[in-house]
Amino acid sequence: MLINYTQKELELLARIMRAEALAEGNLGMLMVGNVVVNRSIANCLTFKNIRNITDAVYQKNQFAGTQGSLFQASPTALEKDLALRALRGEYYYPATHALWFYAPAKNTSCTKTWYDQQLAGSYKNHCFYRPDPGECQELY
Repeated sequence: MLINYTQKELELLARIMRAEALAEGNLGMLMVGNVVVNRSIANCLTFKNIRNITDAVYQKNQFAGTQGSLFQASPTALEKDLALRALRGEYYYPATHALWFYAPAKNTSCTKTWYDQQLAGSYKNHCFYRPDPGECQELY
């Protein structure tokens, strides 16, 4: 297990993974899970007071998916399984060390930096950004 979590947090993670990346498939949802878990273990930048999944998901102005109907509904067994895999430390590049992601406008490429962080790579329609190893040692 990578971090401690409750059953409620497992379901919360599953819901935000679905809300943010359902169209990206299982792998895309796992990568979103990677970012949420990373935010829970990072003690750097704007994540110094984020200590668990609940803090990460509900951090102000972070996940637009919390406002949608996909987030409100109960997670499926598959979505809970994907969340459990992320919580247990199953990582996928380019989300391995990422703390941020976004989906650029149609026919637009990922920017090289976002929130002053370097592009780690992209998967389908999501761009992932990682901090410098010296800034967020917990992730490396």
